[in-house]
Amino acid sequence: MKHIVARTESFLHEWSITPDSIDMQKCCDDFLKEMELGLQAKGVGSLAMIPTYTSADTMIEPERKVIVLDAGGTNFRTCVVSFSDTMVPTISSYRKTGMPGVHHEVTATEFFGALADQVEPLIDESDQIGFCFSYAAEITEDHDGIPLVFSKEIKAPQVIGMPVGKSLLDELARRGHDVSRKRVAVVNDTVATLLAGKVATGVSPYDGYIGFILGTGTNTAYVESNSQIAKLSSLSSGSQIINVESGNYELIPGELDRRFINSTKQPENYHFEKMISGAYLGSFSQVVLEEAIAERILSEEFAERFLAIPPLDTTRMSHYLEMPHNQSYNMVSCITNEADATALYLILDSIIARAAKLTAINLSAAVLKSGSGENPRYPVCINADGTTFYKTENLDLYTKQYVTDFLHRRHHRFVRFVNIDDSPTIGAAVAGLSLL
Repeated sequence: MKHIVARTESFLHEWSITPDSIDMQKCCDDFLKEMELGLQAKGVGSLAMIPTYTSADTMIEPERKVIVLDAGGTNFRTCVVSFSDTMVPTISSYRKTGMPGVHHEVTATEFFGALADQVEPLIDESDQIGFCFSYAAEITEDHDGIPLVFSKEIKAPQVIGMPVGKSLLDELARRGHDVSRKRVAVVNDTVATLLAGKVATGVSPYDGYIGFILGTGTNTAYVESNSQIAKLSSLSSGSQIINVESGNYELIPGELDRRFINSTKQPENYHFEKMISGAYLGSFSQVVLEEAIAERILSEEFAERFLAIPPLDTTRMSHYLEMPHNQSYNMVSCITNEADATALYLILDSIIARAAKLTAINLSAAVLKSGSGENPRYPVCINADGTTFYKTENLDLYTKQYVTDFLHRRHHRFVRFVNIDDSPTIGAAVAGLSLL
């Protein structure tokens, strides 16, 4: 057994797949430099550092209703939200339908018409509308959002470049509704996650707030002083939430990573996301295991069975680590001897541990850049959302260990992780109510 462990670890080190292959301080310093570049000027560096013109210090009026829209992936959700005097949210009139443009291309008129169909029944509930728009968008100073690109599922090219809040209100006005008092606040899901953490933990002694998502993709939001945002030179006081677009951080740790990234769509973009997120961890593991087979770390018997099952995804990768003896899992069914079983476990666990270390670097950079969390009694609240973070075996555990070792022990910055249910909905509600 020692022999296969040694061979497997040598293989992992050779291809830079171990967490030890990542210099945490060096990588964090580089991440911080990219954050600074993104704050200096638009289009500089790998991190967009998108200003949101949204404060994390909004005071919420109890019992005031807000209409909430949530466009993400292939679904469009609508509801009405209000908060009690203790900031407990009430969600009512909830409805979910498909996003326009999923099944076939739609015009801008069809797109906003479909959205208006869902908003119209709620139109008299409130003059404030919070819109969680989980696609790449530039946020304007009046809190509208202008789509830059849609994910491949949504086919609505005419909508690119149109302000989604104004366009929606224009369609409602065309239908005869008085929208003169109605205002729309557009935020992305990571910013909404930060706001949800703020309002849900408002009575807790936190020094700062971070929104973090690790699901199919990944992103981070934190609070920055306006004086540090050089590309918004007109703002010198106060602070606002910055959408980091952290998934685009440029990083290729090793040659297997390069091989994998070159096989993906848009290999020039979203390197960091392809190292840690749910859409890619399983696919990257497939590439690593194929190389392990080629180098005979895994046996010919394993290779034959592995070729007979579907390409690996993140869920099935995690299943093997969760229950490595469960024969109903097809990765377990590939095993014919203990050497293969051990090597497979070590390889998959190392991929997750490295992803966790990279995740911890992302979060640590956001905490350090925020300047918050120096007093352990007043830590930074990290509202972490996303199924990959919580459902992938050991990913959250390892991430928190790396954060503790690096931030707490080395930099004397302190954080606390929370997980707020319905974060996009709650955060969008807070954004909408901030428009009073």
